Amino acid sequence: MKKSVEKESDMSMKSSEVPDDLEERGKSKNMENHAGVSSFLIRQLGRDMSINCLLRLSRSNYGSVAALNQNFRSLIKTGELYQLRRKMGIVEHWVYFSCDVSTWEAFDPNRNRLMQLPRMTCNTCFMHSDKESLAVGTELLVFGREINGPAIYKYSILTNSWLKGEKMNTSRCLFGSASLGEIAILAGGCDKDGKIMSSSELYNSDTGTWEILPDMNIARKMCSAVFIDGKFYVLGGIGVDKTTQLTCGEEFDLKTREWRIIPNMCPPRNEGDGVNGEAPPLIAVVKNVLYAADYAQQEVRRYVKDKNSWVTIGSLPERTTSLNGWGMAFRSCGDKLVVIGGSSFHGGMVTEVNAWIIDDDEGAPYWNLLAIIQSGSFVYNCAVMGC
Repeated sequence: MKKSVEKESDMSMKSSEVPDDLEERGKSKNMENHAGVSSFLIRQLGRDMSINCLLRLSRSNYGSVAALNQNFRSLIKTGELYQLRRKMGIVEHWVYFSCDVSTWEAFDPNRNRLMQLPRMTCNTCFMHSDKESLAVGTELLVFGREINGPAIYKYSILTNSWLKGEKMNTSRCLFGSASLGEIAILAGGCDKDGKIMSSSELYNSDTGTWEILPDMNIARKMCSAVFIDGKFYVLGGIGVDKTTQLTCGEEFDLKTREWRIIPNMCPPRNEGDGVNGEAPPLIAVVKNVLYAADYAQQEVRRYVKDKNSWVTIGSLPERTTSLNGWGMAFRSCGDKLVVIGGSSFHGGMVTEVNAWIIDDDEGAPYWNLLAIIQSGSFVYNCAVMGC
């Protein structure tokens, strides 16, 4: 049964910086002097207990909390509160998606709330260009093109606003990307001249900087990427001849800074040229297990890591439609797999949000319809932010 969706026009999702250790009063005092926050937030509880309460609040409440007093606002606006949440393992996952060239929305699956982001402050060229998206830390990055070349816009939940992002060392499109906490890695893709690349870069959202990483063994575009057990994986894509669909994957170890080829890691593919045909592999990781969606067979597959093979475990939501895999999103969202896409059942310009909470028994997918959203029937971009 469809659950009701509470839609909000104002997203005041803001956060803050707090000391690394609540027990270190000296550090607390330094932060108080720096941020202009008094030694307590709730007089009866004291500063540390107040912060502990804030940490456990849903981030959807932070806007209301910030309105209580100046001390709360100072604490929530700086962003360090999310860093402390990250260190304590307190994470909420929200889905950010766009079914219109000019509009982004956020969906909180925990409270079934739909919120509209401010309009992007970009020009018409960027608005109508092909775009890719990535959520990392407390930012949503959107990659596209302006008249003068590639551009990045970023939305911050701390300020509820869009800003121009720092450019990569090597601008690219049609790349694979994934995030882990405050970092994200982008690999492969095409440069401004259409050359397929093997290069990769790391983005740190805490510092807003890009770092060049070693090149992959194989250049590829139209690939997909995930993190598993703290390692970055790139799967599939199109090779340098611009026609060959690659079946191998590559693993990047952040500790050794080395790439390793994994033959036949990509899930089985359907016919298509990867540009006008199939979308990049639809993959997602939940609890360090890799899953893939087969849009043609309407199936979900699970990767068996020790055997380097795929097994079919069940079906996708019955009514979700796509155009050769384009127009639907297959994402991990905490302990859930989430499928977002147009519905063939309801008709018209609507999007369904379906979720499967993955248990440890590794049973077949059981999809719950979380919401039917009047946003359009084609998902252009989608990213999940966990913070």
